[in-house]
Amino acid sequence: MKNILDAPFVKEMCDTTANMYRLGWDERNGGNISYMLDKNEVAEYLDLNNVIRTIPTGFDAADLIGKIFIVTGTGKYFKNVKYDPENNLGIIRIAKDGTTAELLWGYADGGKFTSELPAHLMSHMARLSVDPENRVVMHSHPTNTLAMNYVHELDEKKFTHTLWEMCTECIVVFPDGIGVLPWMLCGTNEIGEATAKKMAEFRLVIWGMHGIYGAGKTIDETFGLIETVEKAAQIYMLTAHLPRVNTIKDEDMKTLAEAFGVEYRKDFLNLD
Repeated sequence: MKNILDAPFVKEMCDTTANMYRLGWDERNGGNISYMLDKNEVAEYLDLNNVIRTIPTGFDAADLIGKIFIVTGTGKYFKNVKYDPENNLGIIRIAKDGTTAELLWGYADGGKFTSELPAHLMSHMARLSVDPENRVVMHSHPTNTLAMNYVHELDEKKFTHTLWEMCTECIVVFPDGIGVLPWMLCGTNEIGEATAKKMAEFRLVIWGMHGIYGAGKTIDETFGLIETVEKAAQIYMLTAHLPRVNTIKDEDMKTLAEAFGVEYRKDFLNLD
């Protein structure tokens, strides 16, 4: 059996968490990632019959029974994942009862998955219902995106439209726009349910005055979605207090989206 530390999905989690910490998106133990894995690939590295221990999830994820995820740990710092993956990450399988996680590897210090796991599982189910290839849910606190929450209306159409105006690539990268939630208590099923409802429509969801959730087929895609939003938010924060001389017009964004063949939120543009 191969060494689990050499598994591409473990290395990818290590590299991604290190990069997110480097960018300032995930201070202290802020942020979390869950990544659905291929059972056959995991079986090359782990004995799937060897369950180390079981952990209640606090949520009935019946639609995900048997699915395997690699998940960042609760209270763990992203900066430490790369140097100590076995304590900071865990590989879990949703048990037959739907409410228990079977630990297959990791959380070696007795820890467990992120407190946001219910929100992640709900989001996975919501995204899988519209995109069967979805594999990743990622939560972080990008600085400029968060700053923008305090000076811009938390309205989905207006927030999305402003970001689309900031970079030519934005409407192409996230043509489905961004869902927005007001401030809610984190770590609860309530915020998980609200996020999942938005995830049925959007791949990106703002948690008001807290951070952002992103979903995608791969780690790269999901990271890239958040990265693009953060770049656009940075440009907004650098220019919001200055007179606007130039902008990307709605007609230009329509032309862009159609040229790249993406399905965009037409109701988020102001066209006659």
